[in-house]
Order: sequence, then C-alpha cells, then structure tokens
Amino acid sequence: MEAIIRNDWTRDEIAEIFNTPILELIYKAGSVHRAYHDPQEVQVCTLLSIKTGGCPEDCGYCPQAARYHTEVETQKLLPTNVVIKNAEEAKANGSTRFCMGAAWREVRDNRDFERVLDMVKGINKMGLEVCCTLGMLTEEQAQKLKDAGLYAYNHNLDTSEEHYGDVITTRNYADRLDTLENVRNAKISVCSGGIIGLGEQETDRIGMLHTLSTLPEHPESVPVNALVAVKGTPMENQERVPVWDMLRMIATARIIMPKAMVRLSAGRLEMNTEEQALCFLAGANSIFAGEKLLTTPNPEVDKDKEMFQTLNLKPRKSFKNQEVEI
Repeated sequence: MEAIIRNDWTRDEIAEIFNTPILELIYKAGSVHRAYHDPQEVQVCTLLSIKTGGCPEDCGYCPQAARYHTEVETQKLLPTNVVIKNAEEAKANGSTRFCMGAAWREVRDNRDFERVLDMVKGINKMGLEVCCTLGMLTEEQAQKLKDAGLYAYNHNLDTSEEHYGDVITTRNYADRLDTLENVRNAKISVCSGGIIGLGEQETDRIGMLHTLSTLPEHPESVPVNALVAVKGTPMENQERVPVWDMLRMIATARIIMPKAMVRLSAGRLEMNTEEQALCFLAGANSIFAGEKLLTTPNPEVDKDKEMFQTLNLKPRKSFKNQEVEI
C-alpha cells in the first residue's frame, strides 16, 4: 500500500480504512510502517507524575480529579533533584524520552512553572528527549518551555469532538486544539492521541483520528490508550477494550499518519506478548516503560526487556527525527 502524507483525509476515507477486515488492515498498516520506519525499532519512553492528584477538572476517566474518591493521594510538585534522579534511572533502563506529567488544568506563571523549566533544562542536558504534559498552555508558556529545551508536549484529544462533552465538561474541545496550536507555533514536537473505552461509538474513534490527521501537521507522536477503569471514577464500570479495537486504532493511525510515532500506551498491562506483537506488526513503534503511567500500573521494566529480546526489538535512539527543530 502506498503511503502518502495527507492532511485532507475525509471521515468516509478513514472509516473505510478502519473497517477493513482486521488481518488485511494489519498487513496494509505493516506495509506503510516499513516504508517510513525500521520495523524492529521501538521508542522507549518513561512517564513520571511530578505533581499528583487534586486536579479541578472532571475528566470521567481520571483518578487524579479532586472531586472523585479514588486511592490516589495528592502530592505537591516533586523536588527537582528527585525528578532528575528518576530521569537518570529511566535512561539507565533504556528510555530515550522522559515525560513529566502534572495534574494541572493549565500552566500558571508561578514558582512551580519555573521549577518545571529547571527540570526540563536538567533532563535535556542528559541527552534525553524531554516531554511534558501539564494541561493547557499559552503561546508564551510554550515558548518558555521550548527555550528551556523541551522536545515534545503531550496534550491528548481524548475522543471525538462530538463525544467530548460526555467525558469532560470543565473545558471544551477548542481549548485542546488551541494548546496544540501554541505548541506547534513554538516549534515543539506535538504528542497527541486519545483513549478508547470511554463509552464512545465507532464513529467517535474515527472522528478523533480524523481531527488528528487533518491538523496542519500530523502529530510527531500519537498515543493510543485503552481505558484503565479506576474505582471511584465515573467510568469505573467500563468494560476492558478488546485488543482487536486497539489494533484497528493503531493500524488506521499508522496508515493515515505514516511518519508519526504510534504509541501503544495505557492498557498494555492487560496484554500478553503476543497481543503486543500484533500491535507492533500493525504499526505501533513506541511504548511507555516503567511500573506506572502517572497513577495506573504498567508492565515492569524487566518484562519489557524480555519482550524486546523475544521479538528482537531494539530501542530507538534519542533525537532520531531531525526534521523537528531541537
């Protein structure tokens, strides 16, 4: 299948790809993947929660929202030296991208933000790609992060615009898109994907992929998450997403955004090596390593090393995508 970089995909075209018989879809996506990427190479990223819980938002899936009664304990911004130590350990374990997440609605111009800028500077000096996910950003704040050495910024769309209001009411879809625009304008690499299993329809999954693939530039990284239902959140009773649904999302994302890193993110703990291998075959080429994804469990580092050995995978080097300004 010929892989063309396009930003004018229609929903009907994406729906047609999405609904291709699954084995054929995996084959087509794998062919596109090989045209743009080394199929044996997978980017290993580590995600650390640098400020946990107490968030004023009402995202229905999130255990860090202050209004829900979950087992997540609120924790202030971690000391800079603790974060740097975590980054050093991640690098020693093979990670080449280190992402810091803070449970904020938006970034505020205060002492905490200054401390985050110091963390970015310190981790950048270690030769790691530094990523942050801190909520909504202004253009000026994005520029400050860029100047400090930030490589990527994560801000997921979560779901389609139509379904968004059923998941979150404390901000709107346009707020999401504005932050992505501010990040793009600061020449920071955009990391944006979503979550499946939020009670959405198939059309919502297609709608989210349509929004991502018709941005002025495709995101450099597209995380595909399966909901990890957490007790105490409004979505605690959602059923586990079948691996076939994850495969459809990954394969479709790979075909319509050929150059993107497609990240197999939350939900990986529930998958065995065979299921993850199918995801890599379908075009996933990035994972989160480490025991936690912010507050939800993730496979242990040793398990991932074993999987890499079994599948003959190799970690992708830092800063390999030189098209992104560093």
